[in-house]
Amino acid sequence: MTSHWSTPVSSTCATILIWTIWSVRHVFRNLDPAHTKKIKRGTSMKKLSTAVAVAVMTFGSLAAQAEDASCSTVKMADPGWSDIGATNAIASVVLEGLGYKAKVDTLAVPIAYGGLKDGKLDVFLGNWMPAQQGFHDKFVATGDVTQLARNLEGTEFTLAVPDYVWDAGVHDFADLNKFADKFDQKIYGIGSGAPANLSLQEIIKKNEFDLGKWKLVESSETAMLAEVNRNVKRKAFVVFLGWTPHPMNVQIKGMHYLKGGEKYFGDTGSVFTLTRKGYAQACPNVGKLLTNLSFTLDMENSIMAEVANNKVSNSATARAWIKANPAVLDTWLGGVKTIDGKDGLAAVKARL
Repeated sequence: MTSHWSTPVSSTCATILIWTIWSVRHVFRNLDPAHTKKIKRGTSMKKLSTAVAVAVMTFGSLAAQAEDASCSTVKMADPGWSDIGATNAIASVVLEGLGYKAKVDTLAVPIAYGGLKDGKLDVFLGNWMPAQQGFHDKFVATGDVTQLARNLEGTEFTLAVPDYVWDAGVHDFADLNKFADKFDQKIYGIGSGAPANLSLQEIIKKNEFDLGKWKLVESSETAMLAEVNRNVKRKAFVVFLGWTPHPMNVQIKGMHYLKGGEKYFGDTGSVFTLTRKGYAQACPNVGKLLTNLSFTLDMENSIMAEVANNKVSNSATARAWIKANPAVLDTWLGGVKTIDGKDGLAAVKARL
């Protein structure tokens, strides 16, 4: 795959730069002794300073707003996770209020990273760390993908069990194999290729916690939770990948996270916004928004719960949440303009 943009400096910026250089050269030409015999020295220098300042400020102002034509559509990835569905919806509502088009494609995590590297994708809001450390080392640390900003703190992502399994004595990864028969030696994970699944496969391969004979069952988030709920109804032992923020923390009664897996999953983590290399320079206005954009556990849990409980779309729920909590826009839209250079905050509020 090849990138759909060729240079971080847009043609508009180049035009502005050429105009600025011409303006400054024009000022110098007019200050040539042959053209300034009747102009006082102080006046000439004052005009020079003023003209140069105006030219530079004009270039800085316009260049900050100028974006490549491809910036009008922001291409984002959704791995099929409820939390990223919520944050993509929030970002889309704001982007559309600014006059941009948001295009969200459902892509597995490895495909999303590859798309960012190859320039076919612009943004991924789901860089869970440290769960995605392997992908970070392969793509971000090498400079092929840019980690733009932290968008969420205080996350948790590891194996979990329902209350009756916890009460039976399963509190740690090391406790699982003590009840191998009851678990049918199965761990329920998410979609194939997900970093968390890769960590679990490594645990099994290395026989960590005596789990060498266990099997990882991979499926979509929805399918995994359906299987978990079937087991919970029967009070059958089940262990699965859990994380917060997510409605499962309320829907699965007495859900508990296991200790012992910190080597692979960390303790508490963060989520970061990734972009293709050079995106914030090619699209500075969108880049500013993405840098500003941050979420909270309560915000995401509220939106996801509404979607799950009332069967409404992420988009409608995100729009309603922002409308009910407009103060977040003051931070998100600081220094952000509409696609045509107008007041971003006023435009988004009007759109809502």
